[in-house]
Amino acid sequence: MAAVDRVIAAKLSTGVPLVGQVCEYIISAGGKRLRPALLLLVSGALGHVHENRYTLAAVVEFIHTATLLHDDVVDESTLRRGRDTANELFGNAASVLVGDFLYSRAFQMMVEVGHMRVMEVLAEATNVIAEGEVQQLVNMRDAGLTEASYLHVIRSKTAKLFEASARLAAIASGQTPAIEAACANYGQALGTAFQVIDDVLDYEGSSGSLGKNLGDDLREGKVTLPMIHALQQANEEQRLLLKAAIEEPLKANLDDVLAVIRQTGAIESSRSAAWQEAQRAIDALTPLPDNHFKTGLIELAASLQGRQA
Repeated sequence: MAAVDRVIAAKLSTGVPLVGQVCEYIISAGGKRLRPALLLLVSGALGHVHENRYTLAAVVEFIHTATLLHDDVVDESTLRRGRDTANELFGNAASVLVGDFLYSRAFQMMVEVGHMRVMEVLAEATNVIAEGEVQQLVNMRDAGLTEASYLHVIRSKTAKLFEASARLAAIASGQTPAIEAACANYGQALGTAFQVIDDVLDYEGSSGSLGKNLGDDLREGKVTLPMIHALQQANEEQRLLLKAAIEEPLKANLDDVLAVIRQTGAIESSRSAAWQEAQRAIDALTPLPDNHFKTGLIELAASLQGRQA
């Protein structure tokens, strides 16, 4: 990861000071760096030691960071990782344009790697992510949203880059289609589990531990799995309260919504759904050789069950 950070620092070099300031601000905020770490872990599990893995890991982090910049503008978010969002500090225009810079810099780096299949996978991933973002916008304030529709969005919007990260490691190390598919399945399942837990924490965590405001998803009109499960299990009075909160979130009483979500067992059932995805990820690793990198991938998936931030 230190090697990846060196690549990131080198590739952020630009003659436009504002680009450097915004990039430095959002990347220095830390974060879990899960996608580049995933790419490195899968590379290690497959015995791939070429230095291009550091470039590819930086590419996926740039793409992820670009989506964060754009997401926070769309969602009108003010807090991320416990700090002001870039759009809050630098304005919407700077955030959108620096996000564009990171996307284009990522594609420059892909060309440097010189592998057509790598470019194909990442081009498809960025397109699917954009589709997922638009579909999420269409689904806003829809109290009738199904679990299948929700999963389609998070597998596009979030899990797709996890999937691409794991797949790229297999491609760069020249693996068979079967191993590539196994790695991609692991990434998709891991990313799905990660997002479900993220959505659970929006109703269960605290602003201090989350680094964002509790209940942001509801305020933004997003219908996530805890809300979907609560609607399924609620009585008529509870269902009317939740439906009203979804359709007019600014008028909703968050404490009342949280009480219904807890009473219906939606937190527990959503965590169970996340664990099923985590187990699917672990099962996908079966064809990979046994080594400490594979053990790390298994532990990464298993750790999501206890994730609190």
